[in-house]
Amino acid sequence: MAEGVESIKLEALSLSEGIRESPVCILVLGMAGSGKTTFTQKLIQHAQEKFNPYVVNLDPACREVPYAAHVDIRDTVNYREVMKQYQLGPNGGIVTALNMFTTKMAQFAELVRRAGERGHKWCVIDTPGQIEVFNWSASGSIITEGLATMFPTIVIYVMDVERSACPTTFMSNMLYACSILYKTRLPFLVALNKIDLKDCGFVMDWMTDFEAFQEAQEEEHSFVSNLTRTMSLTLDTFYENLRTCGVSAKTGVGFTQLLTKILESVDEYETDYKPVYEKKRQERLAESATGPKPVDHVEEDGHAVPLGLSLQ
Repeated sequence: MAEGVESIKLEALSLSEGIRESPVCILVLGMAGSGKTTFTQKLIQHAQEKFNPYVVNLDPACREVPYAAHVDIRDTVNYREVMKQYQLGPNGGIVTALNMFTTKMAQFAELVRRAGERGHKWCVIDTPGQIEVFNWSASGSIITEGLATMFPTIVIYVMDVERSACPTTFMSNMLYACSILYKTRLPFLVALNKIDLKDCGFVMDWMTDFEAFQEAQEEEHSFVSNLTRTMSLTLDTFYENLRTCGVSAKTGVGFTQLLTKILESVDEYETDYKPVYEKKRQERLAESATGPKPVDHVEEDGHAVPLGLSLQ
């Protein structure tokens, strides 16, 4: 039975305890149509026996998800009602829904902590398909940094191999991946999805052989293609440190290797990233001791405005 957030006592969750060993939080990001949600479903299936993943859906706009979520933002915030009440468009509705969810970040983190104590070694988090909404919003940063200062956290970027056969689209994906890496500052893994439709070998070639990528661009002479050629030189260093894995979310091919890559990313967090987030944790601890206490609601003209949230 799911736990209600309002009944959760937060004494057990303390920044002073340091970063816990489990569960490992896995943030799954990807462009709309990349197969991110299907990828998440297949990842959960392959990790079930050994890692017993705790599953979180943070996409408020999806009608249904192909997996059983322990925490679902749709149980917390009514996306369509948010759009109607605040007269927002689709992206504005998603941003506002995420903002409302982050007001319960402490309770959400406590649910994740309890999941780790119950034997869930991983926490798989499916994010909205509108990748920029999560990656560049304040709520996305709060969720990412909040988890990374309490639990080992990594990012998986799902990339559509079939669409990326076009050099310009490939470069757009790589720029997105690069921006996410430097924005989150967490271990980063690119899942080259849909290899059942197209082999991902050309991606590896373009990443390791600059001339191969230039040859693929020879037939294009637009401004965008010229810009892409220039950027490919700039991203050489980025490619050297990029961890990749070809998978098919439809057939399940490549997921055994993906699990190994995830474990490598967790080790990378422990050695390279944990000290950074440990420092951030100490800074947050100092701020919480001296700064103003947070409020659970906003008052306007003397009247409380309830958030109406109940996380299950």
